[in-house]
Amino acid sequence: MKLGMNLPIMVPGLTRDHILDWCRRIDAGPYSSLGIGERINFPNPEAIVTMSAAAVVTERVELIFSVLALPIHRPVVLAKQIATLDVLSEGRITVGVGVGGREEDYSAAGADFNIKRFSRMEGHVKTMRQVWAGEMVVEGALRPVEPYPLQTGGPSILAGAIFPKSIERAAKWSDGLTDFSFGPSLQEIEEKLNLARASWLDAGRSQPPRFIASFWYALGDNARNQLDNYLNRYFNFLGRELAEMIIPTVVTTSAKQLCEIKQGLIDMGVDEMIVTPTTSDPDDVDRIADILG
Repeated sequence: MKLGMNLPIMVPGLTRDHILDWCRRIDAGPYSSLGIGERINFPNPEAIVTMSAAAVVTERVELIFSVLALPIHRPVVLAKQIATLDVLSEGRITVGVGVGGREEDYSAAGADFNIKRFSRMEGHVKTMRQVWAGEMVVEGALRPVEPYPLQTGGPSILAGAIFPKSIERAAKWSDGLTDFSFGPSLQEIEEKLNLARASWLDAGRSQPPRFIASFWYALGDNARNQLDNYLNRYFNFLGRELAEMIIPTVVTTSAKQLCEIKQGLIDMGVDEMIVTPTTSDPDDVDRIADILG
């Protein structure tokens, strides 16, 4: 099983030096990938721009968008951006997509939250792949949208699917799943993995789904407070009552727990584990490498 790390872009106060230091350390460490998530109406750097920086200061690791809320994007423009990133990174881009769950992000992007988000997402995936294949997608245009990605057919697209129906639907259009478990719960992850494998078989797919498992963690003497502060900020859109129900279920605050989770994911056959830091301190790259690398 591979080991990846998300950038801590949901932690406020990140500077240029923070971001570039994290990118370089991840690329120099025992990690297979560097991940980035997306929020719009939140104190975080924009995902495409941040991944552009990662693309030019790293040389080795796969660059994964853990989840882009695809219906808020214009698919042709996004396809061009992703193709450009694939060129800048020399073919290291992978794209996780989902519908998102925050109406404020849709409003900020001028997109409709309430109309057929899943169908729009799947339509956008189709359009992006057409762009990457060099098909004419712009009416009346004299040429296809370029540049072409370095990866033949374009980057792999993974589904940021959480619920059973969305996992089953993903078997029709995605190359696998980029999952996120709050706890994390090994039982929950295994149920999703088994459902994904069965859904891919039912859909007649010749290759099993790639499956990435991700979760939050905190380390050190102040780990619980660090995790609580991060999660209170992250879940504030849910309201205090619901947030206070979820936050205590996130429990990864020790090296021992991280090792137990890693072994459990290996045992069930997960392809990659991507850890998500809750601090801006780049020394965490080395701490996790010492524990899990």
